Amino acid sequence: MPNLFRKHLEKIASEKAPGPPPTFSVLHILRALELIAEKPTGRGKLAENLKVGEGAIRTIISRLRDAGLVAISKAGCTLTDKGLMLFKEYRSFFKKKIGIRKNELTIAKHSIAVLIKNCGHKVKSGVEQRDAAIMAGAKGATTILFKKGRLIIPAVSDDVAKDFPEAASQILTSMNPEEDDVIVVSSADSLEKAEYGALAAAWMLLDDC
Repeated sequence: MPNLFRKHLEKIASEKAPGPPPTFSVLHILRALELIAEKPTGRGKLAENLKVGEGAIRTIISRLRDAGLVAISKAGCTLTDKGLMLFKEYRSFFKKKIGIRKNELTIAKHSIAVLIKNCGHKVKSGVEQRDAAIMAGAKGATTILFKKGRLIIPAVSDDVAKDFPEAASQILTSMNPEEDDVIVVSSADSLEKAEYGALAAAWMLLDDC
């Protein structure tokens, strides 16, 4: 199911059109769905939040509308029934995404943590997720697994609660992970880059879960 969701959004993002190549990625499509799901959102506000230009946001909205995921009215963009179903599917494996306070694992001013369900068995070293986050604009990212009742970081810590107590406390309290869940903590100089870094790192795991 996560793999089908990923392919569906990547198809929307990669549609060919006349003119120059798009200046947005599947992560902008995903973030747009998140924002529209929260409340009806106008084109200008979406562009501001996504940090994209007028042309890019027009294309994003057009593609989401053509895919039957959003409707456009005077109130702004809203999710259609199909869009709501897709968003619920997204939330079933991207269970939580929250801001994280400064702790031993954060390396920049802003940090975002995202929890991905049942993907811990697919994580190798966590380097792949870190690199994806950096390519999306983050300063770095830490991939944490919940295994046998405790948090671990591959090749770094077999017990995050012992080695990084403040980080562990925040994650356990705020995210309530379960067996085989993954938590990615992305840090960046801006909130937007931390968001995109977290989404980029998590996005890699959907292909395999």
